[in-house]
Amino acid sequence: MTACRACGSTALVPVLDLGAVPAADHFPALSEPVDEAESRHALAMDLCRRCGLAQLSYDGTVPAEPRGVEPLALREQAAEALRRVADAGWLRGETLREFGSPHGGSWSSLLADRQFVAAEQAQVVLDSFGIMHEPDQRAAFAVRAEATAPDGVLLLQFHSLATIVRLGQWNALRHGHFAYYSLTALVGLLGDAGMGITTAWEFDLYGGTVLIAAVHGRTEPDAHVRDILCREAALGVTEPAAVSGLQCAAERHLRRLRRWLDVEAANGHRVYAYGAASRAVSLFSRAGIDRRRLTAVADASPAKQGRRMPGTDVPIIAPDELVRADPDHILLTVPDLYDEVRQQYPQLGGRWQLDTPEGIPSTGAPRPHPTTSREMPCPISG
Repeated sequence: MTACRACGSTALVPVLDLGAVPAADHFPALSEPVDEAESRHALAMDLCRRCGLAQLSYDGTVPAEPRGVEPLALREQAAEALRRVADAGWLRGETLREFGSPHGGSWSSLLADRQFVAAEQAQVVLDSFGIMHEPDQRAAFAVRAEATAPDGVLLLQFHSLATIVRLGQWNALRHGHFAYYSLTALVGLLGDAGMGITTAWEFDLYGGTVLIAAVHGRTEPDAHVRDILCREAALGVTEPAAVSGLQCAAERHLRRLRRWLDVEAANGHRVYAYGAASRAVSLFSRAGIDRRRLTAVADASPAKQGRRMPGTDVPIIAPDELVRADPDHILLTVPDLYDEVRQQYPQLGGRWQLDTPEGIPSTGAPRPHPTTSREMPCPISG
């Protein structure tokens, strides 16, 4: 990109460069030999100095058909989010419009009992992880503002850039995800579309997810919004120096994960993984993971089973095959799945190892709490 996807400024600063990796949504058939051409897609993040939007710098991939299965954690969070929104009195009116995510999942189906009527311009407009898939961010916000009735509300949920920076979640960056929002940047993006943020809710999903309510016109943000903005300012989410700490986080994560896998292999332990998620594609590629280090990845999506991770020879298998394999360790690539897989596969208890940005797999599901910490040390060794 030569200009910001939101404000058009050319003041873009590179903050994370993962080099050439496979497309995150293309899973070749297991019978297809690994081809170097699979891993030739540049993947990098820029930060706009003018509006503060973190964004995908370039995407030369062709979107593939979504293959994932919506995790229980997302379904439960959606229900909890709508309950909290309803309790706050924001689910009012009679008309509804939803801007969905290509990964699936729908919030409008959870509102069937409220008898909303679908409309092009609606009193309640929903967007959960949808708008980040739009290359032209300025146009996308304008469309959602236009879809919101004059007396309506836009409910927009996003994986917070503050979370990504604070927890070192470098592999949140992927092809097809064109924007990574801080609340600070959203204030400006929505303001340019003639809307203002009135309130916000925070959730543990993905380590820290934010849902905002926005209305037309100038508004006075409430204490929840001001608190998040204060924490983001302390973290430095619009400062290239702070966001570029993700580069260090990636290098540390990959180095330590490779070391752990090599030690397990040397000890004769059989390591499998669970979750052929998009975030795992860059992880496997950059870490150089192949079948010598990791035998297979289990995934609940039938469409992914019988295929392989792009750029590697690691096959994707059904969860039942994982159970029969009786591995020593299972690397869980999406920690939010921990409660779900632990309940579904009790016979695998004690073997789950959560892949964390620290690069040292750990047992148990962390529940991070928002923090103002902006420290992200880059050890010379370790």
